[in-house]
Amino acid sequence: MGRRKSKRKPPPKRKAIEPLDTQFNCPFCNHEKSCEVKIDKARLSARITCLVCLEDFQTTINFLSEPIDVYNDWIDACETAN
Repeated sequence: MGRRKSKRKPPPKRKAIEPLDTQFNCPFCNHEKSCEVKIDKARLSARITCLVCLEDFQTTINFLSEPIDVYNDWIDACETAN
């Protein structure tokens, strides 16, 4: 006599967490991956700079801020200026 099969399913596989980008497209010169974000959490500030056209933007952050948040703040500031 054989043993009955277990009806238990294996736990679902976890998806690998992908790191967020730190380089983005420039809204001024439209080059891809030319804007680099540098975050200084000790001073609660962040700076994003385009390596091609040398445009830059600086903003204040909190401890939960990520590079995508700084880029979105820059895009919002560009839209309010126009």
